Amino acid sequence: MSTDEIRALELLNRVPYGRVATSLRAMPFVAPARHVVVDGRVLLRMHEGLGYHEACDGSVVAYGADNFGSGSEHIWTVQFSGTARVVEPNPRERAAFGPEPELVDGEPFAPVYMRIEPQFVTVHALDYASGTAGVRPAARSVGRHLHHVA
Repeated sequence: MSTDEIRALELLNRVPYGRVATSLRAMPFVAPARHVVVDGRVLLRMHEGLGYHEACDGSVVAYGADNFGSGSEHIWTVQFSGTARVVEPNPRERAAFGPEPELVDGEPFAPVYMRIEPQFVTVHALDYASGTAGVRPAARSVGRHLHHVA
């Protein structure tokens, strides 16, 4: 596992939710999902009643999470792109998600689980902490973190 993959998984562990994106009948969509990292792999829990898992299963998806709403001066975002598969988690994996919501859009929550086999992992960081208010730090090259996992 590369340094970027390890960093992305560490960051992903800091937030409970993200967004999965793929296409449905040639139209792109983004749906919220609960995630956990288990043995270095990303496992998602979604509501079966919305049917999004059907579009994702066997398809290439992007799954992203971030700390945008944290109020931190150090913003990060991670994205995992790869094939998603509907899976049945073992009891330990299921327990890692914690309690389920009671309702989704007014209907009883019915869980469905997917695992992403990432082909690409990206990590981006936005740092607003310059140390001096109103003063921009000198321009410098920003490394892009794109890692091919194949």
